[in-house]
Amino acid sequence: MNDRFANLPSGLREKLGRCREILLSLQRVIVAFSGGADSSLLLAMSADTLKAENVLAVMAVSTIFPQRERATAREIVGLLGVKFREIETPQMSDAKFTANPPDRCYHCKAMILGRLKELADEGGFAAIVTGTNADDSGDYRPGRRAEEQMGVRCPLAEAGLTKAEIRATAKAIHLPNWNSPAFACLATRIPYGMGITDEKLSRIEQAEDVLRSLGFVQFRVRDHGAIARVEVPADSIEQAASMRNSIADPLKALGYTYVTLDLEGFRSGSMNEEIQQ
Repeated sequence: MNDRFANLPSGLREKLGRCREILLSLQRVIVAFSGGADSSLLLAMSADTLKAENVLAVMAVSTIFPQRERATAREIVGLLGVKFREIETPQMSDAKFTANPPDRCYHCKAMILGRLKELADEGGFAAIVTGTNADDSGDYRPGRRAEEQMGVRCPLAEAGLTKAEIRATAKAIHLPNWNSPAFACLATRIPYGMGITDEKLSRIEQAEDVLRSLGFVQFRVRDHGAIARVEVPADSIEQAASMRNSIADPLKALGYTYVTLDLEGFRSGSMNEEIQQ
């Protein structure tokens, strides 16, 4: 893998070297794997640094995660030749999660990491590592508190790797998802305080499948009850407006009364704006 880093900027190569040193110190790891660019690069570096037999990729499976992510994850682990497990995590049976408080992500992450901790203890793994990156400290992320409490390591963030640097590195080593849109659980589309149900999650996933089928790559459908608030990048708003019937009609068929287009455009974590005012 080092040869494929040769054309990367020297500062980025230094960060990748620090990441490798962190992984070497851990010896055997479980990678909390989502199939996104961050955790895919971390998994690739873990397998290359520690050898595949010392790495286990584990993906949490729940109705809160889009089903398409599982196919991507399976493709990546197949390419890397690492051991892979999918574990069911019952977020929807946890009232602290389904009530959708501002620290919802803490309860979700604590549940997932608790299961990974059990697997680590059973399999003799020294640490759990996640794909948290250096940019993640700039947003409201209560899930980080769960990582800190459970002693989880974040080699990418600890090495100072940003999202852009992760994508550049993933591209250099030919990971097919190097430029994939950022993943986020479907619950992030529901305003805090509005209860999370399987029905809402299914409707959101189907609504976002509509946008994907129309050729949009980066988007969110925020579920405000009767209102679907569609976010696409600012430079795609005009395109979305020109396709309003192709978007609105199928979303109304899913049960939304109103379909709106957010004029501020797509922004990750927009639901956090109400608690950051």
